[in-house]
Amino acid sequence: MLQDSSLADSRSRASGLDTHLLAETLRYARTRNYRGWDYCDGMSSALLQAVPIENMWLNLAVQESAKRAPVNIRPYLLIEQRRNYKGTALFALANRNAAAVLGEKRYEEEATRLLDWLIENRIEGKSGFCGGHRHYIQHLDRVGSPEDPDVVSTSYAVRALLSGADLDDRYPEIARTTPEFVRTELEFTTHDDDTARMKYVPTHGDEYYTLNAEAIGARMLTDLGDYFGDEELLVMARGLLDYVVECQTEIGGWMYRDPPESSHLSMDGHHNGFIIECLLRYQAATGSDRYEKALSHAISFYRNTLFNADGSPNWDESRSYPKDIHAVSQGILVFTAIDDLAFAARIIDWALANLYAGNGRFYYRKQRLYTRRITLMRWCQAWMAYAISAYMRKQRNPASNPVCGL
Repeated sequence: MLQDSSLADSRSRASGLDTHLLAETLRYARTRNYRGWDYCDGMSSALLQAVPIENMWLNLAVQESAKRAPVNIRPYLLIEQRRNYKGTALFALANRNAAAVLGEKRYEEEATRLLDWLIENRIEGKSGFCGGHRHYIQHLDRVGSPEDPDVVSTSYAVRALLSGADLDDRYPEIARTTPEFVRTELEFTTHDDDTARMKYVPTHGDEYYTLNAEAIGARMLTDLGDYFGDEELLVMARGLLDYVVECQTEIGGWMYRDPPESSHLSMDGHHNGFIIECLLRYQAATGSDRYEKALSHAISFYRNTLFNADGSPNWDESRSYPKDIHAVSQGILVFTAIDDLAFAARIIDWALANLYAGNGRFYYRKQRLYTRRITLMRWCQAWMAYAISAYMRKQRNPASNPVCGL
């Protein structure tokens, strides 16, 4: 934990702004019906869809141009603004936290509407409850379909539904079917050393595994096992986390995929933050110190390598830029989870100074020489609403566990 004299100032600045900040961040999304552009939505372009031929390279050109342009070209490509499934789950969690912090019933009502939407818009025809991004994505080897569920989107929806158990008892019962999706569609397998693997998306092969997705899947099984008292689900979670911990590097972080040579990312900020949060959740649910050594090493790497003293995030272990709002939000969540609210406040302050447009709106990324003043509804707004709400809830009730509990 930081000890310098500016620490108290950082905490007081964030504390003085956050009530209004959370309300405004949620208002920005609510008034737009939680619809907006997304990180990888280029194939939703009406111009692209009007082209009478199907071509991978054209798809990639449009998709990657929309993603990487320094200004927002999505309006010119006629890319549809829509709700994102995972983003909706995050907004539901943020509204639940806002209700607890601000004491206003309207946030509970909003959370209920969002949870109902998650149920209505789940992906049908699979072995259990599941969800996905619901738009086409061009990969180098295939086109991802709107009907492809994924473990990450599903995990956040499950977390949101379990958090709403006191609002409607059907929410956890619907989420309870998810393990069958994991076993069947994601081909959960246990190996001779008791480690486990599962796919990120059912259509993936077994040439590589996405490590943060393995951890997030383990978090989902932990949440369900903890809620329903199902030891088998906790054992499944442990197998996945044992595998992830085996892949931890000597410096404490994780590559994006295993084997490492299959990774298109190095040890970037928000994916490493996911893994830390998931290990913390298992520890909180089980009381086990099984991953204590891995966590200690990972948190040190995360704090000292992926963040700077001023609260700004680094992109990965070797690059400072770009400084991404998702790395910011995940940092707030991790440091809130480990009770370092002072550093979480410092991250919030950095974001307000560098990636905040005002009126509840956050920008996407700060490059070395300019800021990408693009607002993505899931990537920017949903994550920051959830992170700020968790920080505020923990700040006001230190006994609560909004990140690693339900």
